[in-house]
Amino acid sequence: MANKEMEVVKGLDLQRYMGRWYEIASFPSRNQPKDGENTRATYTLRNDGTVQVLNETWSNGKRGYIQGTAYKVDPKSDEAKFKVKFYIPPFLPIIPINGDYWVLFTDDEYQYALIGQPSRNYLWILSRKPHLDDEIYNELVQRAKNVGYDVSKLRKTPQSDPPPEEEGPDDTKGIWWLKSIFGK
Repeated sequence: MANKEMEVVKGLDLQRYMGRWYEIASFPSRNQPKDGENTRATYTLRNDGTVQVLNETWSNGKRGYIQGTAYKVDPKSDEAKFKVKFYIPPFLPIIPINGDYWVLFTDDEYQYALIGQPSRNYLWILSRKPHLDDEIYNELVQRAKNVGYDVSKLRKTPQSDPPPEEEGPDDTKGIWWLKSIFGK
């Protein structure tokens, strides 16, 4: 089953995909604090066709974030397969971390999306709003399962209503990324 080729969205309208997305659920990652909440991503299209990525999460009331760049793996392809490059730690950009970002599904209105990658070690359910109807959530989980994801690893991300203010107090240590690498 896991060898089944994952289908990705074709002809993704990048302009419509830009903006803020809230993380509804994901596979836990060592690159995020375990107690992270209100996790969200904001995408901004640059003039050169690459996408600026801002990932934010709150932990103990403090905002941690990391910025990166996404670009299409094959600019000529109409498949929504991207690479995302982050530098860590954020304040001392020396170690590039590259990841795959495949848009497996989005609705016609670009209100929710399922993001994965070929190894099937990472999975995200994103929504334009901090909460997603159970029916839609379950449909996205089923889609992931159909292409070989172990959906039992999905964890829902706590989102408050209303979401936190734009910035909020920063995680001044700025090292949750570093801590996460060393498994602390």
